[in-house]
Amino acid sequence: MTRLPSALLDKDKSRLPVAIKDVIIIGVGVVVVWLGIWFVFGANPFYVVSSGSMEPVLKVNDVLIVRDGGSWEGLTIGDIIVFNRPVGGDRVIVHRIADIDVDGNGERIVRTRGDANPASIPGTDYPIKQDDYIGKVIYVLPGIGIITKVISPPVNYIIIAIILAILFFNRLGRKNNKDAVPAAADGSDKPPA
Repeated sequence: MTRLPSALLDKDKSRLPVAIKDVIIIGVGVVVVWLGIWFVFGANPFYVVSSGSMEPVLKVNDVLIVRDGGSWEGLTIGDIIVFNRPVGGDRVIVHRIADIDVDGNGERIVRTRGDANPASIPGTDYPIKQDDYIGKVIYVLPGIGIITKVISPPVNYIIIAIILAILFFNRLGRKNNKDAVPAAADGSDKPPA
């Protein structure tokens, strides 16, 4: 059995930190992008439509980009908003503003209605107060939400692990190709001088 020269073993050791560095750079990049989104929008700006209550304007699996930015006072009738269900707070709802009132304390109270619903639903569409409000819909990405259903946990974690493993081993493989000693042109086992 032949032993590899120590110089080749040292090169194998030096490849591992480079591959780990690449994986760390990608991970940091993802975190920076995500933090940038949170900084610009103030929170998670992405919501997926899960019911047909706003059809035909919003369809199931549309992705909504939502922005708060202190927009509660600027809301008007006809705006599409995202809010926590006022009774129970157990669901996130996206409906159109149907009415805006002011209560005895001077606080705005919003009533919404789904475009496909015949009327507002008590406990779901009203009374919406500022604490229930998440944000106003500023953009719709049609049908993109199907991706979130396909890659929901644990599938998304498996996909991320596979991508990182491919990057890691690809980097190691590229280093191996660069370190390969070229064969002599005359067919002998001696490397060229």
